[in-house]
Amino acid sequence: MSISRNSLISAAILFAMPAFAQSANPTNGASVIGSPKVTLNHGTARIQDTTPRDWSMQVVSDDLDYPWDIARAGDRFLLTEKAGNIVVIESGRQRRYVLETSDPIVDEGGAGLLGMALSRDFAQSGVAYFYHSYRSDAGLTNKVIQARFDGNAWREVRVLLAGIPGHRLYNGGAVAIGPDGHLYVATGWTANRERPQDRNSLAGKVLRMTPDGRAPQDSPDSLIYSSGHRNPQGMAWNPAGELFVVEHGESGHDEINRIRPGANYGWPLAEGAERRNGMEPAWIESGRSTWAPAGAAFAGNELLVAALGARGLFVVDEGAKALKLVFSSSDRIRGVLPVGRDLYLITTNRSPRGAGPSKDRLLRLSPRG
Repeated sequence: MSISRNSLISAAILFAMPAFAQSANPTNGASVIGSPKVTLNHGTARIQDTTPRDWSMQVVSDDLDYPWDIARAGDRFLLTEKAGNIVVIESGRQRRYVLETSDPIVDEGGAGLLGMALSRDFAQSGVAYFYHSYRSDAGLTNKVIQARFDGNAWREVRVLLAGIPGHRLYNGGAVAIGPDGHLYVATGWTANRERPQDRNSLAGKVLRMTPDGRAPQDSPDSLIYSSGHRNPQGMAWNPAGELFVVEHGESGHDEINRIRPGANYGWPLAEGAERRNGMEPAWIESGRSTWAPAGAAFAGNELLVAALGARGLFVVDEGAKALKLVFSSSDRIRGVLPVGRDLYLITTNRSPRGAGPSKDRLLRLSPRG
């Protein structure tokens, strides 16, 4: 399948731009290529000071089906599709590759091929990390794998962690490489009230491991970095190296959490800003409203949040402990990737509770003027 003619025109303009250099200390969990430093008017304005009218939109591709994550390597954009595909967009052309895995990827509801992180030497090695669902004796289950792209095919080369409890809807799914070089993985609660608080379960956690799947030397007895999470789907680090995680609440009470190693974020015993001994309240929460935050990235010091339920891209107003709208359309926004002064968005327009294909797009937002 090919990109539409209008998308090809937009992509041709896009790929005429010079490639960005690889960052040695990435702060955006979605990609290790191109340290996100989005500024407007040559650094004189913040994204928080803009309104949706200050951005122009181009469609890079309108030929996507339930994309889940996005990364950039040189002049290539890479996207996962939940059905098990990796889409590569380069020089105005789009190619779709099936990720070849030892256990077949199960595409069911919100389960499937989810998060992706490119290794820091991806340009040379072609190595990347993925989180995907499969079927085991326990039912729907998730694993973290390492795979390699040789220019013609994507193939699994090793399993880093298997047996992560899965669910038709609540799998978490984010994968990112932190500033410390370790791999971080966000897992869902699987509608089981015991697992997020159980230190012997991998569900409802943020996990941390070395790139070869071992427990880090500073935490030799556990992969668990934080616990008490419900359905975390986005991770990002600020320039100071602090980790922020966005996650879905049950009925409202969506959360943005500032993660401390070893901390418990409460679910299901506490939610949102509710306080309970030994548990961390949400840094920011949605109250009775629903954001359904799915992606997060830092642009300089500003935290951007992609929201499915609220159908928009938002920036955190830390002083007001609230989200401010940056861009909206008819789309459910799944993820955001800052590149230079631009912001790239992927959509997921079908709910995981629905069926059939999802008509989705890769969008480019550029500041006007």
